[in-house]
Amino acid sequence: MGKSLLVTGAAGFIGANFVHYWARQYPADRLVAYDALTYAGNLANLDSLRGRPNFSFIHANICDYDRVLQTMREHAVDTVVHFAAESHVDRSIAGPDAFIATNVVGTHCLLKAAREVWLGGAAVAPHRFHHVSTDEVYGSLAAAAPAFTEAHKYEPNSPYSASKAASDHLVRAYHHTYGLQVTTSNCSNNYGPFHFPEKLIPLCITNILQGLPLPVYGDGSNIRDWLYVEDHCRGIELVLGGGIIGETYNIGGNNEWRNLAIVERLCDSLDARFAADPDLAQRFPAAPGAIGASARELITFVEDRAGHDWRYAIDARRITDELGYVPRESFETGLERTLDWFLANEDWWRPLLVR
Repeated sequence: MGKSLLVTGAAGFIGANFVHYWARQYPADRLVAYDALTYAGNLANLDSLRGRPNFSFIHANICDYDRVLQTMREHAVDTVVHFAAESHVDRSIAGPDAFIATNVVGTHCLLKAAREVWLGGAAVAPHRFHHVSTDEVYGSLAAAAPAFTEAHKYEPNSPYSASKAASDHLVRAYHHTYGLQVTTSNCSNNYGPFHFPEKLIPLCITNILQGLPLPVYGDGSNIRDWLYVEDHCRGIELVLGGGIIGETYNIGGNNEWRNLAIVERLCDSLDARFAADPDLAQRFPAAPGAIGASARELITFVEDRAGHDWRYAIDARRITDELGYVPRESFETGLERTLDWFLANEDWWRPLLVR
C-alpha cells in the first residue's frame, strides 16, 4: 500500500511541479493537493492530474485548522509536504500581513493538525512533516563569503524571509517539544515550468515576447543561486526517503549568477530562437527578435528595492554526502528547458499577465 501525501500549495509553482513529479515516480501513492488558489495558485497547473483515482484537490486555506484536520483524517494522510507560502519579497515589503498569516499562522495550523492526527492517539504511526523553506532565512552573503550551510545563523532581512524563518523555528519546536517527525529543506531560487510571471526569469521571458521593458534592480549585480525545479523535487524525494528526522537539508543548484547576466542570457537565447524559427515572429510580432533586433534593448535599470540582499548561495554538500543528491540540470540546460516550456505554453501564461 502506498503513502498518502498532503501537498500544500500544490497549485503553485514548486508545489505543482512536485505533485507532477511524485505522480510519475510513485503512481500508487495517494496525492491530496491542497491550495487556497490565491493569485499565484493556478488550478490549470494540475489539469492533467485531475480525474485520476488517487488524486484529490482541496480548495482551502492552510489557516483553516478544522479543514486541515478533516482533510488529514479523511484521506489518512501519513506525509505532509508543505510548500504553501506567500513568497514574493516585493509583495512582502508592500503588505507584510499576508506573509505573517500564511507563512507563520498557516504553518502552525498544519503542525497542530498533524500533531492531533499523528500523535493524539495511543499509538504513533509512522509519519513525516516535511517543511519547504528558503535560503533567504540566512540573510545576505558578501561576494567572497562561503555559501550557506545548514549551520549558518538566521539573519532574515525582509518580511518574507522573516516569516519563513519563523515557520522553520515552529517546525523545529514541534519536533523537539512534541516528537513530531519532521524534516526541513532550505532551497535556492527555483525556475522552470509553471513559474508565476512576476518572478525574474518568467517575467523576462514573457516581457521579451511582448516587447516590454525588462526591469533590473540597481545595476543588476546581485547574485543568486539557481535551482531547476525538478532537481528541487528530486532533493525533497531524497530527504523524504532517507533524511534524518529533525534535521535540515540545503538544496541548491550550484549555479550562482548575477541578475543582469541572467537577463542578458535570456535575451540572447530568445534572439537566437527567433533567428532560427520564423514562426516565432508570427506568434510574437512585438518581440525584438521578430524584426531582427536585440532583446537587450529592452533592459531597463530601475531603483533598487528596499533591503535588497546582495548574494545568496547554497552549500549542498550535506544532502550530497548523506543522500546522494546531484542536480541533473546545469543552468544552461535548465534555462533552455524553461524557454521550451514557456514558448509551448502561451495559453498558460498569457491569462496570468496583469498590465
